[in-house]
Parts: sequence; C-alpha cells; structure tokens
Amino acid sequence: MNLDTKLRKRAADGNPVRVGIIGAGKFGSMFLSQAGHHPGYHVLGVADLSATRAKDALARVGWPKDRYQATNPDDALKNGTTWITEDANALIEANGLEVIIDATGSPAAGIRFGLKAIEYGRHLVMVNVEADVLAGPLLARKAEQAGLVYSMAYGDQPALIAEMVDWARAVGLDVICAGKGTKYLPAYHHVTPDDVWTHYGLTPEQAKAGGMNPQIFNSFLDGTKSAIEMAAVSNACDLVPQDVGLRFPACGVDDLPRLLSPKETGGLLDRKGTVEVVSSLERDTRPVFRDLRWGVYVTFEAPSDYVKRCFSEYGLLTDPTGQYSAMYKPYHLIGLELGISVASAALRGEATGSPRAWSGDAVAFAKRELAVGDRLDGEGGYTVYGKLMPARMSKANNALPIGLAHHLTLKRKVAVDQVVTWDDVDFNAHDPAIRFRKEMEDTFGR
Repeated sequence: MNLDTKLRKRAADGNPVRVGIIGAGKFGSMFLSQAGHHPGYHVLGVADLSATRAKDALARVGWPKDRYQATNPDDALKNGTTWITEDANALIEANGLEVIIDATGSPAAGIRFGLKAIEYGRHLVMVNVEADVLAGPLLARKAEQAGLVYSMAYGDQPALIAEMVDWARAVGLDVICAGKGTKYLPAYHHVTPDDVWTHYGLTPEQAKAGGMNPQIFNSFLDGTKSAIEMAAVSNACDLVPQDVGLRFPACGVDDLPRLLSPKETGGLLDRKGTVEVVSSLERDTRPVFRDLRWGVYVTFEAPSDYVKRCFSEYGLLTDPTGQYSAMYKPYHLIGLELGISVASAALRGEATGSPRAWSGDAVAFAKRELAVGDRLDGEGGYTVYGKLMPARMSKANNALPIGLAHHLTLKRKVAVDQVVTWDDVDFNAHDPAIRFRKEMEDTFGR
C-alpha cells in the first residue's frame, strides 16, 4: 500500500530505483511509457537487438530525445539519462543497476540473462514467462541463495493470479481453482500463422501495417500461451494441473463458482487446488454472457458454515451449495503495471509471484502429422502447440517442453495432437538451455 511513497522518497533522496530492461517490444514499451512518468524510477539502460528499434520505442511512448542520448552506462548513471545498447550483457554489468527486466520472450536468452543477473547481484523481473516455465524454479532458487529477488511480472496475468491466490490463502480460504479468461475454440489448436489474422478480424495487410507478428499472435490463439501461463501459475502457487490439462470451459463471471468447483458438487474440476482457463466463446461460437476474456479469477471454499453464511450475507455469488465462491479482476494492463514488480523487488525485497515448485509444465503437441526430418518451429508456429500437463506426467512421458521445441529435427514421426517427446527429436545435450532445464528437472522432479 505504500510503494508510491517509498519510490518518491528514493527520488527525493536522489537515489531512484535504477532499472534496466532487455527487449523493447510491446511489453517493454508499455513499462517505459509509465516509468517515464514517475520520478522514483531511473531507467538506466535499454538493451535490444536493434538500438534503432529501442530508440523508436522510446520516441513512440513520448520520451524526449535528450533523455536517451547517454553514450555509456556511467554517463547515464551520472546524468540521470538512459543508455541504449545492443549488448544486454553490458547492461547487466552496468554500475548502479538494481533491477533487470527480461522482456525478450526467448527461453534460452531468459536463462542466460537470468543467470548473469544473479551473478552480478541484480534483482530479476522475468517478463519472459516462456523462460520462467522452462526453468524458473531453478532460477528462483539460485536468486534466493544469492539474496536476490526473482519475480514474475505484475500486469501479466500469472502474477495477478498469484496475487489473488495469496490474498485468499492469507485470509484463511482454501483455493479451489485459479486462472484467467481467453478466447478459445478447439479448432484454434491447429491454426497456423497463415490463417491467424482471420480469427482476429484483420487482413494480413492490416496486421503488417500494425507491426504485428503472426507467430506471436498465433501463440495466444492456439492455446500455447494459456498453457505456458497456467504452468507459471501452477509453479508459483503450488496448484497442480488437472491430468487432462486445460478444458477451456465456456464460462462467464457469474458461473465461476459453479463451474470451477469439484465434480462431486456439480463443477468441472477433477481435483481441488488446480488451474483452469475459461473461454469467452461457447463451442458454437456464441459469445459468453459477462465473459472474462481479459481478466483473472480465483475460486475458494468456505471453511465453515459460518463463513458460508457470510458469503450469502455479503452478496457473493456462489455455487448451488453455497460453499464455493469467487473473486475476479476483469482486466489486466500488462506492461503498464510492471513498475509494481520493480518497486516491490527493490524496495521490499519481495516478488510479485515467484516459482516455488515444479507443479506444472507446458509441453509440445503436434499441430499436424509430423514426419521424420520435420523441423520444429516453436510457439505459435506451423508444427506444434503447447499443452498444460502436471509436471509428474511431463517427466513420466519424457515430454519435450514447448520452450525448447525450436529448431529441433524430428527423428520419428508424431501423430497429430500427440505429445512430442525427447525421444522423437535430435538434440544437443550440451546446449546450455537444455542442460539447465535438465538440471531443473533433476532438482525439482524427484
């Protein structure tokens, strides 16, 4: 409740929170737009593969040009300006840096930069949920051992869900299910970048003019991003996915406590303490009434008849038994809210959600019949989509994590909608990302 006060005191003392960000895409740009409006943040540096793209991002969000003309990090530190660089490693090493944000979206890069941030004593905010799901539990442990914060990104749905779970548990309520909303139909699993724009109501020309990447947008549509985000929630909140993964039931906010409750009381859940994503579309494509497409929710159980009675007295929506209720947040502001994670890490030494177990995994499933010699192209591509799976099942099936399903070649054919395993692909066991993932599995998968 007092982050703004603490930030303004740091600014008044001439010691704003010094932060660096890697990746000047949409999420990074949204953070930069807000950081530029608060004196408590000093964006020491922005690293991107293209310095021109980073400068364009700062100009687009309204930064005056003289604010990002520092020629080196020491100059930026001295003058309170921002250094633009194509060298992310140099940014992590910069004097005075407190918090590093990884907004790259690359799992391998996230692991590499995360380890370097820990080496140099920087708190780490992992916007890169792909890296978080691939190996976040081990990165978080290494950060904790170094006395640092490893945090999920506030504004992104997993961190907002983790906050709601923490609220429910802190007031003594057992969490039954937690998750988010999205637009989903079963056919979306097989959509490719070639036909993605029809589902967004855009022409390819309109999408190109808006600078939209079809593979990135397709990863949201084909279920991959939902699988990744729910795996992140599972690991941060120790919620075990259902064995079937995600069902994506059509559900509006009024039906959350009825549908997101156990089967034995009329709900859809195989177990308590799990995750689910609700769809804003009925299976016949009709819109759901009072949908939660952009929001997050948590359902919880009354621990006593007294609390059950309180649910009714204070107007909470419940299931027919009156035992289960829900809270929800209808929107999330993505990168515009990211400063909460930066301030929480630097000023409180606390994460806005952090993986503490390996409970869920996002694994690769064949989007079409895959043949020997086919090359996997990762999230949102032509070959695979991500599906949520309990971590114990992922390990038992030797499943290939979706975060590593890039540039690997099939040595065995895989049927459509079947899991891709490590045995199905050629891979280099000495690759740093693969090696770190295997270490994570060995550490947490016992």
